[in-house]
Amino acid sequence: MSHDTTLIATIAAAFILAFIMGLIATRLRLTPVVGYLVAGIAMGPFSPGFTGDAAIAGQLAEIGVILLMFGVGMHYSLRDILAARRVALPGALIQIAVATALGAFLAHQWGWEWVGSVVFGLSLSVASTVVVMRALEPRGLLDTQDGRLTINWLVVEDLAMVFALVLVPAFVSGKAAGAGVGAAMAMTFAKAIAFIAIMLVVGARVVPALLVAVARSGSRELFTLAVLGIALGVALGAAQLFGVSFALGAFVAGLVVGESDVSHQAAADALPFQDAFAVLFFVSVGMLVNPGVFVDEWLRIVAILAVILIGQGLTAAALVVLLQQPLRVALTLGASVSQIGEFSFIIVALGISLGVLPAEARGLILASAIAAITLNPFVFVLTERIERFIDRRPGLLRRVQRWSVAMNTTMEMSPDADTARAGHAIVVGFGRVGGTVGEVLKGEGLPFVAVDRDRARVEQARSDGIHAIFGDATGRGDILKHAGIAGARVLILTVPEPIRARLIVSAARALRNDIPIVVRVMSDADAEAFRRMGVDRLLLGEREVAFGMARYALGILRH
Repeated sequence: MSHDTTLIATIAAAFILAFIMGLIATRLRLTPVVGYLVAGIAMGPFSPGFTGDAAIAGQLAEIGVILLMFGVGMHYSLRDILAARRVALPGALIQIAVATALGAFLAHQWGWEWVGSVVFGLSLSVASTVVVMRALEPRGLLDTQDGRLTINWLVVEDLAMVFALVLVPAFVSGKAAGAGVGAAMAMTFAKAIAFIAIMLVVGARVVPALLVAVARSGSRELFTLAVLGIALGVALGAAQLFGVSFALGAFVAGLVVGESDVSHQAAADALPFQDAFAVLFFVSVGMLVNPGVFVDEWLRIVAILAVILIGQGLTAAALVVLLQQPLRVALTLGASVSQIGEFSFIIVALGISLGVLPAEARGLILASAIAAITLNPFVFVLTERIERFIDRRPGLLRRVQRWSVAMNTTMEMSPDADTARAGHAIVVGFGRVGGTVGEVLKGEGLPFVAVDRDRARVEQARSDGIHAIFGDATGRGDILKHAGIAGARVLILTVPEPIRARLIVSAARALRNDIPIVVRVMSDADAEAFRRMGVDRLLLGEREVAFGMARYALGILRH
């Protein structure tokens, strides 16, 4: 094949094989990322048949990293980072430290130097944002407390890895030059802070204004070019002028664009390119994997998987419980982060390029990532079985939650709450659905009490003049008593998790068997279970939307 068509052949083969393998992975109920990695293995130099150009694929993968980090930045904000400070910040940092220590100890046992061992351990301490998002979304968990805490946890992990990409090269170069490691790291850190400061002060004004001006031109093509130009241009400029990584430059660029009024359109325009180049990134990573590593190094891969599952998943779940969060949240988070992905590949590649990691580290981390991502759906299945097991034993859940959140809930309940109030509604779960219900009741001048286990929501509700109580009403009669269930006229449950809702219904019926209860349900099977419990009104989201659309259409067609 002539040199002129190598680029086209590599891209075409990557997309076609990624599509086929991704489709197969989806049919096997695995994340498509597994298929993309396998596609890379198939077109790599260690497999028979067509071999893609690794150098070209590597550069395309670099673009994938830039667009991937640009997209990550657009989805985060300073508010997200602040929201992570109570639970996710300490929890994620401790989990990173534990996983890094376990991975470093393991690598050192293989005879690797301590610097490389720590870098290798660091690569085992961060979960894949792509895999987590695609695991939570189909389960309807993104808008739950479980999903929000998991995303905040990933925010902290991603930010930690972004700074690691800045500090690790400085540490290694300072150590190699015999200069003060602290001075080298301080200089690099100062450059990174200078770049971030310039972007947040100057870029935050220039970039949004530029995008708004382009948007006013009415040209979709120019707007898309402006978004891509900002992502790639800022990343390149950050690397050339400030000596920081493409990843950090792209992340900060995305952060700045995400704060603008046109961020949603920017994200929509960049998404197809981001997805396409992210696929090329995973394919290029797979091209570096020798399939024989699964056979030759299976023992070391098993050891690495143990670090991922224990250092990541189990440690994260245990920390969430210790930080007095509900058990369900801990299980979901533990299952979500029991894998590694894109940042792990980037960090290992950095370690190899700096000469502190042997080349074999790449094959080990890639093979382990493929295995962990493949196993992740089964970890979620195990989590769901544990939830069903606990669902059949409400007493067990109450005992666990008394230990994990009792202090958190009882200490945080407002001391001036009026437990003797009457004639009001109780809204349990004050997210988007519960907040909308509250707006309607407040607009009609009707009294209600909001109950939520998200402290930020409760504080926001109180600042809006709403009587709100912080606490988890799951199987806890004291929270419902505090909300005045004795005199309430109706109990409204907007929580999306059926297990929690059932336990709240049981607790409510134990206190007042005659109170009308309305429950939000997610499936017909859940609806039947609530009917058997004597719930007065059940609302299935999709059905209510369908009925609303049908009523609107009938009103038009009949007149």
